[in-house]
Amino acid sequence: MIDVYSAATPNGHKIHIMLEECDLPYRIHHIDIGAGDQFTPEFLAISPNNKIPAIVDSEGPDGEPMSLFESGAILVYLASKAGKFLGNTDREKFTTLQWLMFQMGGVGPMLGQAHHFRVYAPEKIEYGINRYTNEARRLYGVIDKRLAESPYLAGEQYTIADIATFPWLRSWKNQGIDWADYPHAKRWFDEIAARPAVQRGVAVLTDLRKPLTDDKARETLFGASQYARR
Repeated sequence: MIDVYSAATPNGHKIHIMLEECDLPYRIHHIDIGAGDQFTPEFLAISPNNKIPAIVDSEGPDGEPMSLFESGAILVYLASKAGKFLGNTDREKFTTLQWLMFQMGGVGPMLGQAHHFRVYAPEKIEYGINRYTNEARRLYGVIDKRLAESPYLAGEQYTIADIATFPWLRSWKNQGIDWADYPHAKRWFDEIAARPAVQRGVAVLTDLRKPLTDDKARETLFGASQYARR
């Protein structure tokens, strides 16, 4: 059994989707990041960077429990465990990992910043909005160009690279994106959104997600609490 400590965010949804796609048994544990659950000693023991998601697999590679944090690492682990969505040959695997790293190092952080400055920042800073909106558009352009060449990010097959990237593009409107500018990415997005396992995955914990409308939650996520050394 895989215990999943998560929330209804893009990084959380990556893992929810993957588990649904692989039909692996799991139990979900909600981490209320607005309330500060990510800072408890119990959660820090499995996720020392105080970020969701994290997992504990009761049947790790050596038969012993194994915990993992970082969504990209979890996706690789689950793909290896299930024997799916990583590729079969070395070339396919490294191509998949290349696009997974593109998401981890670029798409996630930059679209997250675009979302923050456009939606959550307490003051509208034009420089920050322009910088990250332009970078979001550039990244969508990279994705669109790639998907003009192949049906999926890593090539002919659906992989963890697609699973990792899709949830971040669900907030396209808040990132300042017009799908008309990225027709190949839109084709890919719609195809993935229609997958039953994806629909089940993005529904996980969604009913517990709260809008960031109170000062305490904002401080927990974006204030001094986030930067305290633990």
